[in-house]
Amino acid sequence: MRGFQPLRLLLGAEAALGASLLSKPGDSVVIPSWDLQSSAKVGNNLPTLSKVGVDTSTWYHINSPRCTLMGCLLQAGVYHEDDLFYSEDLEKFDAGQFHVPWIYRNEFDLDSKPGKHYFLQTNGITSKGDIFINGKQIASNLTQAGAYGGHEYDVSDVLDKHNALVVRVHPTNYNYDLALGFVDWNPYPPDNGTGVWRNIELKQTGPVALEPLRVITETNLPKDDSTANVTLKSTARNLETHEVTVNLNARVTSECGQTHTWNQTVTLGALQSKELVLTTTLKNPKIWWPKQWGKQPLYNGQVSASVNDEVSDTINHKFGIRQVSSKVNSHDDTIFYVNGLPFQVIGGGYSADMFLRWDNEKFIKQVQLTFDLGGNTIRLEGKNEQPELYEIADELGLMVIAGWECCDKWEAWSYNEDLAVKSEWAEKDYVIANASIKHEALMQQNHPSMLGYLVGSDYWPNDRAAAIYDSAIEEAGWQIPVIASASKRGYPEILGPSGMKMEGPYDWTPPNYWYDVEPSEERLGAAFGFGSELGAGVGTPEIGSLKKFLSKGDLDDLWKKPNKGLYHMSTKVSSFYNRKIYNDALWARYGEPTSLEDYLQKAQIMDYEATRSQFEGVSAFWSKDRPATGLIYWMLNNAWPSLHWNLFDYYLHPAGSYFGAKVGARLEHAAYDYLHKAVYLINHSIDQKGPRTIAVDVIDKNGKSLYTTTKTVETEPNTSRNVLDLLTPLKSITDVVFLRITLENGKKATLSRNVYWLAKDLDVLDWDDSDWIATPVSKYADYTALNKLKSAEISVSTQASECDGKSTVILENKSSVPAFFVALNLVDKASQDVLPVFWSDNYVTLWPHEKLELKVEGKGAAAVEITGKNIKSTRVLI
Repeated sequence: MRGFQPLRLLLGAEAALGASLLSKPGDSVVIPSWDLQSSAKVGNNLPTLSKVGVDTSTWYHINSPRCTLMGCLLQAGVYHEDDLFYSEDLEKFDAGQFHVPWIYRNEFDLDSKPGKHYFLQTNGITSKGDIFINGKQIASNLTQAGAYGGHEYDVSDVLDKHNALVVRVHPTNYNYDLALGFVDWNPYPPDNGTGVWRNIELKQTGPVALEPLRVITETNLPKDDSTANVTLKSTARNLETHEVTVNLNARVTSECGQTHTWNQTVTLGALQSKELVLTTTLKNPKIWWPKQWGKQPLYNGQVSASVNDEVSDTINHKFGIRQVSSKVNSHDDTIFYVNGLPFQVIGGGYSADMFLRWDNEKFIKQVQLTFDLGGNTIRLEGKNEQPELYEIADELGLMVIAGWECCDKWEAWSYNEDLAVKSEWAEKDYVIANASIKHEALMQQNHPSMLGYLVGSDYWPNDRAAAIYDSAIEEAGWQIPVIASASKRGYPEILGPSGMKMEGPYDWTPPNYWYDVEPSEERLGAAFGFGSELGAGVGTPEIGSLKKFLSKGDLDDLWKKPNKGLYHMSTKVSSFYNRKIYNDALWARYGEPTSLEDYLQKAQIMDYEATRSQFEGVSAFWSKDRPATGLIYWMLNNAWPSLHWNLFDYYLHPAGSYFGAKVGARLEHAAYDYLHKAVYLINHSIDQKGPRTIAVDVIDKNGKSLYTTTKTVETEPNTSRNVLDLLTPLKSITDVVFLRITLENGKKATLSRNVYWLAKDLDVLDWDDSDWIATPVSKYADYTALNKLKSAEISVSTQASECDGKSTVILENKSSVPAFFVALNLVDKASQDVLPVFWSDNYVTLWPHEKLELKVEGKGAAAVEITGKNIKSTRVLI
């Protein structure tokens, strides 16, 4: 541990030790690091602890501007993630140390002179904090409360040349604090997320300060002669006790350097604040689109305030020009629009890290994986995350639906009977909620990636809270849909119906579930309307990931004790603590596992068919009379290593659930409707049209051809339709058969290839006994014949590309029987999984004598491991 020394702060490049923190008006810097210790060891005398020169040699030293207590201690090396997440070790963790307040402390230098003003800006401290500088109290925990409670404090009178900042954080309780919880997604973190989890900033201004920039855009939608009105809004505050004249300079700059500049002069009386509205018109603006629909051009808006020819303050923010809107259709379902076009949401529920750690690089990889599997949106259920999330989403073209969380203090309304502990809102909670929504609205307002905001999750806010949210959002100039909740339970009059359903399922569901939509009042999560969170309850990691967090005993339990409660599923009081529903289906449909390897292979088969049918069902029914307007899969990723509820695992490794979804969400696709034995032509694009050829082939398990046909049809952008009936050719199935559907464009290029395995009968659903968890299956489809497939021989070769960093893996089935469910895994020289990895396709089934070329990209690759249901496992060097 090091002894006391002033900590360096960052202003662009790292400032020299002892240099002034802020150099000119308009500067804003983040407190970049902390000394941290429990109040049980250093006491609670904040006036003394916040004086310069306190010896912190026995404190923890954290080289990060933001971290929860657990996040800080992990960074300091006190604990290690691999140990915490292994088996049930986290359950044994002593959380008692977090039952008392902890102290964050930092020292910095400042060239403090008369005429300069300084503000401390918080962006969220959970559950609440007391703030002291140089022995004086800046804020108490009555004001600085709530995970999203962002506040600005004038600290001009307390700063000196040498300064000490102290923040005391108080323990978090999800039942009583407006914090960030995880419900039943995973165990609660030992510290309940307590700490300075978002940045604290210090800003310097001259006599006039500007509040955060708000950007309002209005355009007549993209066309050759389009225009856009861009309004930059802020509030100017005169900090002096005399009148001042302020010269305002407004600037909008495109990415290619084109700049629009204009000026305005205002007079502010002593201590007066005035709303600023500065508007300009852009001709032929560059329109921002979601990734799959176009490019993501961004503009930079800036307002500078000068007094007596000296800059007093400057604010700026990037923004995009686009329109988003929504409506509740005649079926009481929400449908979104982007730039005037109907936008089918295809996405997943994003989870923050369990310890609220933020990693730019990891999030970018998560976005890349989301795009690769065909997603266009993420939903943040209560984890509004760091500002960088929205900046990255803007740059890459990912749509975001944010909002408050369920199942704790955020929804402690009188009409919510689902809470185990219901601490209904008191006066202070409305005050905290007001500060929270104002902060989040201003932080998210300028981002073109924002598609909507849910001010409730499972339950809608009461009328008073809804009015607070609505007022703050209107004041911020937010140009996105604001929706009462993610469910149809109820709504406040000021916001109207949500148009979103949250009726499950959350556990395993057979493929035909999604296509059975009538009568809709009994079909819960089937493919109609907007499913705000629902999924087939799958996401089993592959063995390379499992060995990182499960012991041998844990691995044995997966297949030897199918009904056992599992720590890496959910909390003990959760309905999802075991894999019984899932395993009942696996045992019945694919046969009792004979080994761990056999179990995991059958799990990947289950996961693949489950997610593929869900994403295909929603995509196929996009243009129905009652359309499937959106899907938020539960979930996209996990907060920690989990055995379910993901499309890629905690380590960013894609498995069966990922590649099933990837097939089902392709931009252009031909999909099979299990229930009606029909083929749907799906087009998610807004510009692809023309002739498409669909080829259908059916073979039995021995490779014998049973049916083949082709059909050429015209495709239209942003539509789906039934184009082919397979009821007759599939009517006589007596055993498992394979169905292959390929889609080609007019140039004979393959747009999608899709292989299904079909049993004689479908799974029979007991709709009358449905609940929000799942719909029971009264009779399972029989796929056990797949355990007796004849062996197939495949050849494998690879080709490396020097131009794009991708490799090609060439598979060829040398046999007269199908090679079923061939899985490929990229590994490095140490035989560890390459992460992340991007495959053009995976878990593929090859027709007799068929050759497939698969593209793969991953850094450090040395070999490809190949396994399959009826092939010999092999390994090929790259």
